[in-house]
Amino acid sequence: MSSDHLHEERVLILDFGSQTTQLIARRVRESHVYCEIHPFNMPLDKIRAFQPKGIILSGSPASVHDPGAPLSDLALYSLQVPILGICYGMQIMSLQLGGTVEKADRREYGPATIDLDNPGELFRELESKGVRVWMSHGDRILGLPPGFSVLACSENSPVAAMSDPGRRFYGVQFHPEVVHTPCGRAVLENFLFRICHCRPTWTMKSFVDTVIQGMRERVGPHQVICALSGGVDSSVVAVLLHKAIGSSLHCVFVNNGVLRRGEAESVRRIFQDHFALNLTYVDASELFLERLRGVIDPEQKRKIIGNLFIELFEQEAVRIPNVKYLAQGTLYPDVIESVSFKGPSATIKTHHNVGGLPEKMKFELIEPLRELFKDEVRLVGRELGLPEQVVMRHPFPGPGLAIRLIGEVSPDKLEILREADLIILEEMEASGWYDRVWQAFAVLLPVQSVGVMGDERTYDQVIAVRVVESLDAMTADWARLPYELLQRISNRIINEVKGVNRVVYDISSKPPSTIEWE
Repeated sequence: MSSDHLHEERVLILDFGSQTTQLIARRVRESHVYCEIHPFNMPLDKIRAFQPKGIILSGSPASVHDPGAPLSDLALYSLQVPILGICYGMQIMSLQLGGTVEKADRREYGPATIDLDNPGELFRELESKGVRVWMSHGDRILGLPPGFSVLACSENSPVAAMSDPGRRFYGVQFHPEVVHTPCGRAVLENFLFRICHCRPTWTMKSFVDTVIQGMRERVGPHQVICALSGGVDSSVVAVLLHKAIGSSLHCVFVNNGVLRRGEAESVRRIFQDHFALNLTYVDASELFLERLRGVIDPEQKRKIIGNLFIELFEQEAVRIPNVKYLAQGTLYPDVIESVSFKGPSATIKTHHNVGGLPEKMKFELIEPLRELFKDEVRLVGRELGLPEQVVMRHPFPGPGLAIRLIGEVSPDKLEILREADLIILEEMEASGWYDRVWQAFAVLLPVQSVGVMGDERTYDQVIAVRVVESLDAMTADWARLPYELLQRISNRIINEVKGVNRVVYDISSKPPSTIEWE
């Protein structure tokens, strides 16, 4: 990974397929220690080259007794590096080092309490009785490996935590990374600071300084092209690279005609005027709308918009001499998705960040955010001085309003949708709810309903309001907005947006629904 020479101190997380592996990484980074997630079968020579200060073995949906259960390399335990096994990670460590793991009489899922027999370094400064934790396992350790002693037990787990302090090996049956384990942060920090002797030096400022220096050295005399959308990821990439290489960065912003009200002007004002970026503005709104005329199928809309964007981006790229690099806003969850252990076998999935720019564009990729989670990207944005409206901007789909307008896209319908969307965003911001949710937007439905305005009967459009809460967009739940806020949104849309006489609120979760309607 690109960070091999950028971080002196780092922790390696070996992923056995747990749904909470990313949470372990987040907790470690929140303690200002850099870490990376790699598959459980990462080759030993690569682990040595990584030079970890500590290794964490994640949980897994598997049982150690399953045929083909994922196993780490036995030589891992000869590296003289501190190791913390979490749940399955503890069981596999126990099994490989000569302990006994058996199926528990009853599985232990959810809240539990543990008592500390011998706190040691891992549980230093924690209460010894009735410590609340979160369990999720069907196996338990019956016999300890040679050299280990019990640190804690629960009603169902005679070994809820264990240690071999001489070799600096530790295991916990519970999940310290989840919020349901209140002492989890303290346990992880004891491992990081007392056992691995890490220093809390991973900060966004250190990240920015390191990346700027690294990008400057890598790019040299060449040019870089970047597709700027105005979203937080591409915006942070653009400003970060601009600070590194100045006018050698060429940003291209394509107005596809299905943007929100004032979006094109806002992007130009922020990046051209405020940050003085080398920005090419391509107004292709009429061309996009012409290609979309008569198209109803949402997948066809996506393809038309995506293909035309690539076509226009290619045209701009050939106009810039000496372009060697393409900058993308790939984030760490994208990288993990490509390399992590999933299910019963290791799968490699190619990730295309910018909707699949064609391979014939022979650029080398630059992905300065590939080490970061979304919330870390926002911190970098603040570090770089980006306006809060960009830093906290809700995700906006590449096909824009075309997939929030169900049915054929037309200028009249887009105008209705833009006005309704603007009202929703204004009211969310005014009420303080905007920063509390993942996304808030309007959808224009392809149905009309009867209404009464004054003494007249109307037969007008319906707007659906969609507001969801989420951490990563993999799952989402509809936001329980106050009735007063929903009332203000509905009243304003019906009174101010000509052609709308009904507003509905979408109370569907993902799954089974998606966040966007199309």
